[in-house]
Amino acid sequence: MLTPIRPENTVIFVALESELPAALLPEWRVIYTGVGKVNAAVEATHFSNLYQIDKMINYGTAGSLNPAISGLVEVGQFYERDMDVRPLGFAIGQTPFESEIGLNFGYDGAVCSTGDNFVTDPPELHSDIVDMEAYALAKVAKRLGCDFRCFKYISDSADREAAADWQENQRQGAKHFVDYFLRVVIGGDTRT
Repeated sequence: MLTPIRPENTVIFVALESELPAALLPEWRVIYTGVGKVNAAVEATHFSNLYQIDKMINYGTAGSLNPAISGLVEVGQFYERDMDVRPLGFAIGQTPFESEIGLNFGYDGAVCSTGDNFVTDPPELHSDIVDMEAYALAKVAKRLGCDFRCFKYISDSADREAAADWQENQRQGAKHFVDYFLRVVIGGDTRT
């Protein structure tokens, strides 16, 4: 039986306040991590130690590498696109001496690769969408035994126009996320 998503057992992690102002979800704990994997992992670890949480939610923007993916999407698979230790015999995206390549929590959705770069050309590690925090948050959740759900609003096409598109579109996703979160996610914690 899944534990219901409630404000007291859940933290919503977002990189930037401009992506999701906390005032849109006043009863919920919204934590801003800053940009990138290290910032996300530090903040997730810190706040998981402060609060008794068993659910972590990530919301933010992402670039789409798949022209069929747009709007608000749930992420089902997480990969670390920066991890490249192929000279030692590991697959791209595989952390050395860890058997699991990629993470999932049993939810259907897009494949996301996370890295510490703003993508303007397709990365070598194949994925549907790209971001800069999701894998780090997912890994912290996995290590802590927390459930993890991730929602991304597609702000750009991860191409040469990505920076301008992100600037223009990053704020648009907040309303879509809040509506979906309140109506579907906490309205029963159904797996999609």
